[in-house]
Amino acid sequence: MTAEAEAEAQVPAPRRGRPGYDQETVLRRAIDLFNQQGYDATSIGDIAKELGLTKSAIYHHVPSKEHLLSAALDEALGELTAAIDEATGPQASGSADARLRRVVARSVRILVDHLPAVTLLLRVRGNSAVELAALKRRRVLDEKLAALVAAAVDEGAIRSDIAPDLISRLLFGLVNSVAEWYRPDGPVDVDTLARSITDLAFAGLSSD
Repeated sequence: MTAEAEAEAQVPAPRRGRPGYDQETVLRRAIDLFNQQGYDATSIGDIAKELGLTKSAIYHHVPSKEHLLSAALDEALGELTAAIDEATGPQASGSADARLRRVVARSVRILVDHLPAVTLLLRVRGNSAVELAALKRRRVLDEKLAALVAAAVDEGAIRSDIAPDLISRLLFGLVNSVAEWYRPDGPVDVDTLARSITDLAFAGLSSD
């Protein structure tokens, strides 16, 4: 064997088969498709095609489309739940008004950090068991936030002429609206955004 032939023989042959994807990559691509096409209109075959896989091969990565939806909604709800529990739980410190301001600003940052997953969450309508479970978790968060608003009203920091549950819905409706227009690569950074929303909202809510 010549030296040239021996060198060629030592070069490993290119690997063939399914492209390699980790669970995070599969989830990111699936969330993007769910947001672009709608969850109900997106099939497991669409996700496989997006990844360059066959429909049968996608099941080596995920058990079902519902599994991906559940993971996406858990991502969106997980940090929001942690932020709200920190502000409303028995170990929470500071005035209700200060805790409410912190949770609003933190919610903006969480939304931006997990923008695709939160966008998907906000479009859930309860068409499946997974979606219904997510909506139930959202209702629990809404109730905790309304109670925190009520506590801030009782402190005299927040105006009392508007019902606390309505204030809570308006406040976090403002936060959630960011998902429809904010672009992380745009001119407004997340810290400026969080501060601006908090300042604007509480300027109108203050009892002073």
